[in-house]
Amino acid sequence: MKLKRVKPDDDLRLDDAAAARPDLPEDEVLEEETKKLGKELASLQTALYAEGKQALLVVFQARDAGGKDGAIKRVFGPLNPQGSYVASFKQPTEEELAHDYLWRIHKVMPERGFIGIFNRSHYEDVLVVRVEGLAPKDVWKRRYAQINDFERTMVESGTRILKFFLHISRDEQKQRLLERLDDPEKNWKFRSSDLEARAKWDDYTDAYRDVLSKCSTPWAPWYVVPADDKRVRDYLVARKVVSVLRKMNPKYPPADPEVLAWRDKII
Repeated sequence: MKLKRVKPDDDLRLDDAAAARPDLPEDEVLEEETKKLGKELASLQTALYAEGKQALLVVFQARDAGGKDGAIKRVFGPLNPQGSYVASFKQPTEEELAHDYLWRIHKVMPERGFIGIFNRSHYEDVLVVRVEGLAPKDVWKRRYAQINDFERTMVESGTRILKFFLHISRDEQKQRLLERLDDPEKNWKFRSSDLEARAKWDDYTDAYRDVLSKCSTPWAPWYVVPADDKRVRDYLVARKVVSVLRKMNPKYPPADPEVLAWRDKII
């Protein structure tokens, strides 16, 4: 199975069946392949950083307990922190609310040579804002086009953008929320708002469907990742990220002759 870019005319049911494990090799094979991809990812990142001409932004969106933290940890764990970072977006601060909704996004976009990873993103402003009624409909509806324009500007300025929706089923989310409550190392993540959002499952499904269909563009595509199985999720994300970096084809800069001349002076 290969992830395919969401297109406006796609039939996005986003049902439980779409979150199930697809026909892929056994777990042991997937884990080994994911490790290999991790090594290549690290190598490509080093070249990207050395080149200093391009950047990559990877966006993760998912329902609560959808696996964003796990995917970021397992896929991007091999990266050198010197040339990568993770930005998380929670409830906006007073300072952020005093600006336009894209202000807090723009200031943490990756600089050239970096891989930036967003745990949630500007899409909260057409998801949570829409479902929870935090802004009028005529306000959030305009944001689809605004986001597309913003992302096009970033891409034309040298930042490649990849967006992943980690799609889990309702039963899988229930199981993960229960595990979160039972695990002392995870129950701090639990919020009553998780259950409030779960009660609005269909409303969020409609909101995600619109995000995916309206904001998956050739320059900043969305990919729906079947995420009930964590190994499958990690493998599919890693393969797509590596594939895009290969196409970006970062090159090490040529050696400066003056620097190489120091070879004969080293005693």
